[in-house]
Amino acid sequence: MNKIAIIIPSRLDALRLPNKPLELINNKEMILHVYEAAKKTNMGDVYVATPDQKIIDVITNNGGDAILTSLDHQTGTDRVYEVFKNTLKTKPSIIVNLQGDMPNIDPKDITDLVSYMEKEECDIGTLASTFDNNVKVAVKEKLKADNFCEATDFFRTSSNTCKNIYHHVGIYAFTNKALVRYVSLERSKLELERKLEQLRALENKMSIHVGFIKSSPLSVDTKNDLIEVKKIMENNE
Repeated sequence: MNKIAIIIPSRLDALRLPNKPLELINNKEMILHVYEAAKKTNMGDVYVATPDQKIIDVITNNGGDAILTSLDHQTGTDRVYEVFKNTLKTKPSIIVNLQGDMPNIDPKDITDLVSYMEKEECDIGTLASTFDNNVKVAVKEKLKADNFCEATDFFRTSSNTCKNIYHHVGIYAFTNKALVRYVSLERSKLELERKLEQLRALENKMSIHVGFIKSSPLSVDTKNDLIEVKKIMENNE
């Protein structure tokens, strides 16, 4: 078994855009775009973790690996952990939680994040860019190419007074120990208030390092996001 696992949590009942994993972009389901991007990294085993048989069928019918998970998970990371624990028997040393709604994610960005995590300098690694996205991340110092910096906050509003604010990209890489610890923690105050699960880690003094990327992987949360990412990906064909 590989020491690295990329696990993509995905479900059909998103409130703002139901069934979005099955939306077609260039005649291919969104979740399949994400899965194929992860496979192109050649960085480890790739799984989709989902409670929905329709998503399972899309992935397996295209030669991929998908695991049917519980309906009861409160966060995507909990769904990732189920696969890590039950299917992978907690063996991978690095676990990547890759959001299933970023169909134009650049495989190189995933690779660079995993390569940084192999240095064992933080509990959790993630990415940020200058493109406009819903969630922001504040870091201690100005981000530069090929450089990671410690995260200090995550938020959705633009009124935050922190310096060095970037747009957060929905991908997290955990060390084995960090993932086990993270899911053992109670959901935190800020996590619940802002509906951002990464704040559970910060509120419990877990280190999150952020790397800068030049690409623009759009997170699809609304119909307008879907229209925009379709334009981007169709123009790149």
